[in-house]
Order: sequence, then structure tokens, then C-alpha cells
Amino acid sequence: MKEPKYKVIINFVKEQITNGNWPVGSRLPSQRDLAKQFSVNRSTVVTALDELAADGLVEGKLGMGTIVVNNTWTLMRSAPPVNWNEQVGRGTHQASLSTVQAINLAESDESLIQLSKGELSKDLFPLEDMRAVLTKVGQELEPFGYEDPKGNPQLREAIAQHLNQKGIKVDASSILVVSGALQALHLISIGLLEKESTVFLENPSYLQSLSTFQSAGMKLHGISMDHEGIIPEVIKESHQSKDSVLYCHPNFHNPTGTLMGVNRRKELLKLAETAQLPIIEDDVYGDLWMDSPPPSPIKSHDRHGNVLYLGSLSKSLNPGLRIGWVAGPEAVIDRLADLKMQTDYGSSSLSQRAAAEWLSSGLYEKHLANVRKQLEVRRNAALEALEKHLGNYAEWEKPEGGFFIWVKMHPDISLSELYRKALANGVLINPGRIYATQRMQHFRLSFANAPVKDLIKGIAIIESLIED
Repeated sequence: MKEPKYKVIINFVKEQITNGNWPVGSRLPSQRDLAKQFSVNRSTVVTALDELAADGLVEGKLGMGTIVVNNTWTLMRSAPPVNWNEQVGRGTHQASLSTVQAINLAESDESLIQLSKGELSKDLFPLEDMRAVLTKVGQELEPFGYEDPKGNPQLREAIAQHLNQKGIKVDASSILVVSGALQALHLISIGLLEKESTVFLENPSYLQSLSTFQSAGMKLHGISMDHEGIIPEVIKESHQSKDSVLYCHPNFHNPTGTLMGVNRRKELLKLAETAQLPIIEDDVYGDLWMDSPPPSPIKSHDRHGNVLYLGSLSKSLNPGLRIGWVAGPEAVIDRLADLKMQTDYGSSSLSQRAAAEWLSSGLYEKHLANVRKQLEVRRNAALEALEKHLGNYAEWEKPEGGFFIWVKMHPDISLSELYRKALANGVLINPGRIYATQRMQHFRLSFANAPVKDLIKGIAIIESLIED
């Protein structure tokens, strides 16, 4: 005889609790989510939860939902159970903003139109070339273990050659391979900066949506931007202590898409050298220009070891490789390499060998040429759709590279409400407030991930929601 549906839900919840997947203190999925998961009415879910509560396993708490308060073993004990969930907020690393956590979860939902995702479309993944690279790496493979603390020597040589083409004269010994640029920022925060020091950065900045520096005890200080990015004069007015560092994103800034001009780059470097202000230059989008190559990196003008330069293959090739790099003074790289070894004993050896083949064989440049063409098509389609559907409600600038268009909505439109309604209607956007400490009337639109037809459809849906 088939079990009633509420019993199926009860057995499922009990199994999750018994197996330890939902320990004491865990919050159950919402009634709506459970109803959707089991294709039942919410009344059926309520019946199941009431029975679980009667058994003493769960308890409804105001403002928190339904919480696991016991498991089948703790019901037999008089002492209170261990509650790991009470430890969740006690670690030193801060949690992401709730909106950021929700966006991260929604970005894995393939049913949504992804106008949020900072990742190249699967359509642009060079599958055949990747298969050929992995086959070659496999055929040449010999027994291997942990890599050199700074990373695979062949990869670091290939990265050095790649950077030399950008005007950055650096040896392989001054390069550290990391698992993406975000790991580089983490290593810098725990290895080079003091607690209570100040990190100057653009306002807005994608670093505001993370907790990397704040969790290490640093304070973020947003600096105003203009059409060329961060404004040096404002930094000069704010800079009072030597315990500071400047983080900047000159090429196709995230989230605004801004491109910094060559004179502004030199001005920024001169200010930093005079004020003894180290610079972290994040250039993960620098290879993704469309109209013309960007100016040389700030690091290419650095003659005093003032700049740490970050690069990555995550945006331009594939994030799954988890390959990025830091270039800087050798003593600094040695320090960061030691911390990386303490953290994970090095990035994946196979990924490093594959990345070395991509960079040294010419395949990477060939791939970039195709990606730039496709991004231009996507950008132009997005701009055309914005003009058609949101021209009466918003304004924006045309980006010259990267992934993003920074869309400023008219002041009578609620961005938080638009974000919620868009998500409810199958469209994911990033509200500007996650990139700044103050209220933003913008949202970040990514044209890199969704198919062109979905880009257009998603923007049209946003228009319909505004009109409604």
C-alpha cells in the first residue's frame, strides 16, 4: 500500500536528521520549498511538520522557520545535545551578505535567465581544444606530487612571457600561482596587512560583496569614481596613515565596466609612490577587450616594486581550472608562497600543467580572439535591448570590454523590489547595493553568460515588471 504523502515527508526529514545532514539547530527548508520538492499542497507539509513537532524532533520558531531541536538519540538523553549550529557565527571569517548568498545559490539554477553571472557562457568553452590539451598533458604525464611552493615552473615561465607582452618585465621567480585571484587577495590580507589597516578601493567595488579583508580585520574605505575609475585626488585627501593599501581594478571594472586611461594610471602610481601606498592591481578582465586593447597595466610603469599584480584564467578561459597568479617583488612572493603552502600545499598540479600548455602553445591567444568577437556580439545585443526596453527608465555607459553594464535606474524605481520581482519571474540581476555601503540606484547586468535570446528576453521582462 502506498504511503500517504505527509508520511513520505516525515520519513525524509527523519532520514536527514538521523544521517546528520540536518544536525540540531538546522533550519528546515521552507514549507513552500518542501511543497514544491514533493509536489504537494502546503497543508500536507504542515501536517508532516506538526507530527514531527509532536515527536519532539522539530520546533517552529518565530522569524526563524522550523528548526531541528532533537534527533532520535538525543530524545533518549537528559543532557542537551551538542549544537554545532551555535558555532556557525563564532568563526573569524564573516559571512557573505544574505543577498549575496541568495545570488550565489540562484546562479546554479539553470532555469533562470542569468543576467547576473560573471562567467563566460558554456557556448564559449573551447571544448575540443581543452580535450586536446588534456590529452597531451596526459600523454606526457610522469609521476607527480606537490608542486614548487610558487607553482609549476613551466606555468610560471609561461605567465612571465604573457606578462612581458603587456609590458610587465617580471621573472618566473617573482610569480606565485594561486587558485584564482580571490585566493591571492586572501593571502595578501592575512600575510601582508595589519589589523585595523585601511584598504582604499573604488566605490562601488565587487570587494564590498565579499568579506576577505574585513574578516582579516581591515577597514574598507570607498573612493569616488568618475568615467575613468578611481579618483587619485580623493585618495590623497583621505590618506593619513601608512597602514594603508590601495586596491584598484583599472580594466573593465567590476561592477561598473569602467576603463582607466593611461594618464590616470600614471597619476595613480605617482601618488602611491609619493604617499608610500602599496597598490594591488586586479586585472582579471584585462584580456577581454573588444574595441581596442586597454592601456598598459599600472604594474608595467612600476619601477620600485610598489604594485602587486593579479591575473587569472577564470574569466577569460574557464573558472574550473582555478588558476590565477600574483606578480610582485620576490620577497613578497616568497611570503605569499609560504602562506599558500600552509593553506593548501599548492594549486592542482594537473590544472597548472594544462594552463601552461594553453599559454605556451598559442591556443590561449587564439581562444581570446574568438571570445572577444563573441563578447562584442553579446554586448551589442544587450545595449540594443536596453535601449529598446529600458531607454525610458534607465541610463548606462557602453563598456569597452569585460562582462558588465552598470545600469542606473530612475530614482522612482525601487531596486530591491525590482530584484525580487525579477527573480520571481525567472530573471537574476545583481542589485547595486551589494557593491557599496550606501544605497545604489544601479544594477549590474552581465552579458557574458546567458544566450543572446535570453539576454533580450530577460531585459524585456524587466521592462514589463517596471510597467506593472
